[in-house]
Amino acid sequence: MALRVLVVGGGLMGAAAAWRLSARGHRVTVLERFGPGHDRGSSSGTSRIFRLAYPEPSYTQLALRALPLWQRLEEESGQSVLTLTGAVDHGSPETVDVLARVLAGAGRSVQRLSPGEVSDRWPGLRADTTAMYHPDAGRLHADDAVSALLKAAAQRGAEVRHGVCVTGIRHSGRTGEGVTVVTDTEDALTADAVVVAVGGWAPAFLPALVTGLPPMRVTQEQPVHFPAPDALDWPSFIHHPGAGFDQPGGVYGLGSVDGVKVGLHGVGKVVDPDHRDRTPDPAAVEWLRAYADAWLPGVAGTEPTPLTCLYTTTPDEDFVIDRQGPVTVLAGFSGHGFKFGPAIGDLAADLVEGRPGTARFALGRATPGH
Repeated sequence: MALRVLVVGGGLMGAAAAWRLSARGHRVTVLERFGPGHDRGSSSGTSRIFRLAYPEPSYTQLALRALPLWQRLEEESGQSVLTLTGAVDHGSPETVDVLARVLAGAGRSVQRLSPGEVSDRWPGLRADTTAMYHPDAGRLHADDAVSALLKAAAQRGAEVRHGVCVTGIRHSGRTGEGVTVVTDTEDALTADAVVVAVGGWAPAFLPALVTGLPPMRVTQEQPVHFPAPDALDWPSFIHHPGAGFDQPGGVYGLGSVDGVKVGLHGVGKVVDPDHRDRTPDPAAVEWLRAYADAWLPGVAGTEPTPLTCLYTTTPDEDFVIDRQGPVTVLAGFSGHGFKFGPAIGDLAADLVEGRPGTARFALGRATPGH
């Protein structure tokens, strides 16, 4: 039976849910507060890493589910979104060993490389201790991905409304009794179900709707782009901490149309997404410049351009993908959710249709320190 579904939030996750729901024949309306292509949330920019390599096999399986969906999206939308350049993981031998075992267990190609072999193959990179290359990885163009998802959803019959701010959601808490969404123009829209995917606004918006929400930190992260004429030829890469490199969370990087993007994972200051100061942090820029001088000979000595993005992080860095009554929640993607976008849209559609969720992503789960 076709359901009437409202999707609150038109960033990556809301757009992915809209596409997958409309592909299943549901009547979908997306309500997005800001205009098309805005940079206020977590889905903007020119680049995100796509990779299969995770120490937790369930994430590798989720990425494997996303890969053919990204390719299907390109076919449906006629837009290029995903470029497979391969990925290099290096650093702690223990970490690299775990990643290689998980990929091999999933039947994916893995090549173990020495630092010298990495430098020979990619002169712009210097590897630490030991390295692993897997070809089923690369980059996603973030802005184009969101645009393609909304276009594909609209082609399937979804209505996409920008400039609509949702101020409240009312429901009885019981499945089957519907939901009412109220907007800033005092419109009251009714539906069978609602999907809430509001990114950095989740910690303030969701507690009134669902119980068991884990605490989430909203931070402003500051990667940089280094100029490089061969940026689009670079693999994505992660320098994992350990083996003498002690930066928590490590360093990630990838090529993009704006240069080689390099950043730290989850170290930014806590911000209010409505009132954040995007002024670059000189200390962060200098740290990344020094990192490039030491580890990225392909961009050493160049002047980086800083940018900002939002992370909404749970204590365990696992996502929140669950349903209570008619409300499905997509939140807490902790700086590593983009690559899974269309697969998460599929999980959201499963929840809306009444299928059970995944324990790892559940509301009310135990989290570290709680």
